Amino acid sequence: MAPFLTGATGMKILLVGASGTLGNAVASTLGVHHQLIRAGRHGGDVQVDLTDDASVQALFEKVGMVDAVVAATGRLHFGPLADMQPAQFNLGLQDKLLGQVRLALAAQHHLSVGGSITLTSGIVGAQPIRDGANATAVNAALEGFVRAAACDLLPRGLRINVVSPNVLVESMDDYGAYFPGFEPVTAHRASLAYQRSVEGVQSGQVFTVW
Repeated sequence: MAPFLTGATGMKILLVGASGTLGNAVASTLGVHHQLIRAGRHGGDVQVDLTDDASVQALFEKVGMVDAVVAATGRLHFGPLADMQPAQFNLGLQDKLLGQVRLALAAQHHLSVGGSITLTSGIVGAQPIRDGANATAVNAALEGFVRAAACDLLPRGLRINVVSPNVLVESMDDYGAYFPGFEPVTAHRASLAYQRSVEGVQSGQVFTVW
């Protein structure tokens, strides 16, 4: 395989959540010019459980140094606040929030100079929906983490951003009832924000795709 050089093209990118609807679109967009290592809980080139510290550390021991890390994954709990239990709320905290934070904390030590991390939040971080208290809290927390982490990473020549997509056209059958009056976006359109984050120069940004 020909060597891949750090820069606008030819980067070695670890994509976590590559098998999902959004992840597939991100892979299609980034895979045109970059070498992708696809990671998932059960499939992909390598496997990882973002809720487990040892699994994340083992992931980077396998893939080594990379130019960019992208997370397009994370589970949340949707349900009425009146019936919500702490364990249900904890699902989003442990999976989408801490899972992506855990990935970022490990990734910072395995990025080449000029490397980047891109996480995923969602529109409900700014636009709450019915039964979405967990999702709003998690997405807002991810965006706060990215803004603060960018300040610490910048002096080390590293970047971090988060993409906040609207509900996807491809997911409307499953989630459309939660998003009345929202205009869904295609997974491909959302994937372009990940390209901006990976190939661009900004850091600490929330790239909204609404």
